[in-house]
Amino acid sequence: MLAIMVILGAMAQTTADDVLGVARKANDYFMQKYADPTVPTNVNKVRPSSLWTRAVYYEGLMALNDIDPQQRYIDYALTWANFHQWTPRNGVKTCDADDQCCGQTYMMLMKYAGTDTIINKVRQNLDYQMTTPNNKKNATAKTKGTQPSLYGWWTWIDAIQMAMPLYMQMYRQTGDAKYRDHAMAMYRWSRNECGGGLFNVKDGLWWRDADYVPPYKEPDGKDCYWSRGNGWVYAALVRCMNELSPKDKAYKALKKDFLRMSEGLRRCQREDGFWNPSLVSTNYAMPETSGTALFLYGMAWGIQKGYLKAKVYRPVCDKAWTVMVRDAVHPDGFLGWMQGTGKDPSAGQPLSYTKVPDFEDYGTGCFLLGAAEYFKLLRTDNVKLMSK
Repeated sequence: MLAIMVILGAMAQTTADDVLGVARKANDYFMQKYADPTVPTNVNKVRPSSLWTRAVYYEGLMALNDIDPQQRYIDYALTWANFHQWTPRNGVKTCDADDQCCGQTYMMLMKYAGTDTIINKVRQNLDYQMTTPNNKKNATAKTKGTQPSLYGWWTWIDAIQMAMPLYMQMYRQTGDAKYRDHAMAMYRWSRNECGGGLFNVKDGLWWRDADYVPPYKEPDGKDCYWSRGNGWVYAALVRCMNELSPKDKAYKALKKDFLRMSEGLRRCQREDGFWNPSLVSTNYAMPETSGTALFLYGMAWGIQKGYLKAKVYRPVCDKAWTVMVRDAVHPDGFLGWMQGTGKDPSAGQPLSYTKVPDFEDYGTGCFLLGAAEYFKLLRTDNVKLMSK
């Protein structure tokens, strides 16, 4: 009871400036620790800094720049993009969503680079994927028997966030509907066909991939819904809708799933404001920051759009932000309770306040996305109060 009172008291005092201060602190920690954005990562093996983990960080950095414009943010991102020659990781003939994730920030950086030709390689890559079938067994659509599927590339739900917004960005940039339509076809394949369908409409939650659909169960008999995996999809829906007209059929379809997910996620928030790594299970019951931040991102956006009732979802957002600041953000900006890379709730266990995950970048990106959208929500509320 005391902990709840402390949280409620803190929520009443949080301002948009407070949120911005915490976001700056988390980002400064990262930029100081990884001062040269061209240096490859070295976790078990060397990988270029255009890999997905770093790409998600830059999505968060661009969100921070939207609310806190600073040339140093843009310079840092441009140095990174220029070094990688504005090219998907592993080149234009990759069909791996993880390789394509960096393209989202390339697209956002166009206006700072001064030319739209820098996205040519990203466009070539998407064009290549749209004509290349996935021959792997788990990518064969049920309706096509044993024939390879042009749409069966997103066999794991993380891929929806890594690549789908990029297709929608390309559609908005070029006006060519083939990018939107192909993205929606791939999304529907993952949603409805992969493993029998990875989206459980009833619960409003996603199984991570075909390995986790029933009869797979957690030790307590509950379904295994991975927190960050659901966070990836939830964030992707927002990022895609931001590129589409609300009148677009694709927008309307994604909005329906967003609303289903919002209710499903709201129901399984922990009392303290975090979400567990396993959303509805007691297995690995503990705080987890990356999923929590992504859920905050989506819900804060939904409230601002008028899609989510503020009286229902605002307390969910307030609790999430307050508990992350209280229990995850260190004085120097390091983020605790962050799950390492993996594909299910067991990855990177045990988590703790002080444990450094195998990669720090994507977690910071998730946190910045959530912070930036929560900042906008609080700022909007402040404007409304001042106008009365």
